Amino acid sequence: MSDKSKWRVHHPAAEMYAREHKQGQLSRREFLARATSLGIGATAAYGLIGLHAPAVRADGHGKMKGGTIRVQMSVRELKDTRTYDWSELGNETRGNLEYLVEYNNDGSFRPMLLDSWQINDDATVYTLNVRKGVKWDNGDPLTAQHIAFNIERWCEKDAEGNSMAGRMGTLIDESTQRVKAGVIKVMDDYTLMLELPDPDISLIAGFSDYPAAIVHPSYNPSDTMNAIGTGPYKLVQLDVGVKAVLERKPNHDWWGTAVYGGPHLDRIEYIDYGTEPSGWLAAFESEEIDMVHESVGEFIDVFDGLDLKKSEIVTMGTIVIRPNQLAEVEGRRPYADKRVRQALQMAVDNSVLLELGYGNRGSVAENHHIGPIHPEYAPLPKQVVDKKKAMELMQEAGMAGFEHEIMSIDDDWRRNTTDAAAAQLREAGFKVKRTVLPGSTFWNDWTKYPFSSTNWNGRPLGVQIWALAYRSGEAWNEFGWSNAEFDSLLKDALSIADADKRREIAAKGEALIQDEGVTIQPYWRSLYRHTTDKVVDAPMHVSFEHHHYKWGVTS
Repeated sequence: MSDKSKWRVHHPAAEMYAREHKQGQLSRREFLARATSLGIGATAAYGLIGLHAPAVRADGHGKMKGGTIRVQMSVRELKDTRTYDWSELGNETRGNLEYLVEYNNDGSFRPMLLDSWQINDDATVYTLNVRKGVKWDNGDPLTAQHIAFNIERWCEKDAEGNSMAGRMGTLIDESTQRVKAGVIKVMDDYTLMLELPDPDISLIAGFSDYPAAIVHPSYNPSDTMNAIGTGPYKLVQLDVGVKAVLERKPNHDWWGTAVYGGPHLDRIEYIDYGTEPSGWLAAFESEEIDMVHESVGEFIDVFDGLDLKKSEIVTMGTIVIRPNQLAEVEGRRPYADKRVRQALQMAVDNSVLLELGYGNRGSVAENHHIGPIHPEYAPLPKQVVDKKKAMELMQEAGMAGFEHEIMSIDDDWRRNTTDAAAAQLREAGFKVKRTVLPGSTFWNDWTKYPFSSTNWNGRPLGVQIWALAYRSGEAWNEFGWSNAEFDSLLKDALSIADADKRREIAAKGEALIQDEGVTIQPYWRSLYRHTTDKVVDAPMHVSFEHHHYKWGVTS
């Protein structure tokens, strides 16, 4: 093995991050995200900055054993896990299909089906240590071969809708659309090594994302509901648009009980009340639910007025109102013209969208999808809103008379934000038609609409989002954007662990996305959740994840 594959007690980058935190250059959350992604345990990471990690208790924090939690959430039809495109899908199956690592609100990555991992100095060699003692429902022990099977599935880039390929891009041979030969090496039943042709700092974060559920080699994508899993719960009911129910598996010796405690609940019910929050309010008032998936819009204040608990977290979650450069409208591609895209962006004041669309519960963004919490964020000069110049650009492109149809889902904040954008475009003199679609229709073709809005979860690294959504040819590239210069910048950024050096490249990428008018990305959201008093340990998660084994109820 080469020198670059020899491990230190602490990865040198983690020690560098600790110094930066002590010097005030990194927040605690940013430090923990970076350090734990390198394989440093949370306890050791806290120790590097002179703090004690929060105690992990397996006694349920005094919670009653058993019980049920009823949750308002959109209930969606399951599909191949690697094609999951909404957090709700991951929540429906997370109790059964688990993940290699778990991303938590303090910024740390917690080992789950991986017991630990090590990364060499230049992020080209990953050693993944599979947790021993984990068993599948059918009695098979979880092995490194099973993890290799999953990574190979994720690398099938030609599988329709497979967004995991965007997270595994460094491992993929573009000529075969499969994992590159020699990248995955099974060392023994519990050790897997990934030898990458190029550095990639984002793999561990990618392992935590909701399409990265670990499945058994016998997995049938057409029957995800009944998939063999390793988790403590089974999905026993799934009525799309109505209800989903998870129940604790009888006689299942879950590996996590001895490690993290739980599970505490007997049953979790997801109930779909549609996208109109007034229905959620009625459900709270009639005591039909104990928790909402997310509190939104003016109903945050309404729920505050009830006898409910509220949790809040600042995130890099957002919305994009984007033209699709590949979409055809009446035989032409109106948004392939850079001037049209620039005109749309120039006509919209993002601060107005934050105020009217989300009640100023967040911060203004800069139309490039990297924000202040991301370690590689680089502040750019403020963009100028100029409706007159926007119309001049549209006229120059010969599109002044074109009617732009902007589509959105029919919920509260996304609809309101898109309405506010449409109003500003009309103020600039553009013809705009608004189309509001029910969720059951909107979700089917969200990547294909010519001009529409989509919500995006935050990710630990800004370059993760770029790799998922802005790199050429990715399944989630709803912008239809393909730019070789940007792809090259992203490849370089993914290879650099030092955030300061990565920031220099990110600044160029941010400016390029702005200049190309790729999207109107107006603000970063604070996220909220309300629960009844009996719900314990179910706060709002930075990425909308439901960690069922932590949840409980009091008597």
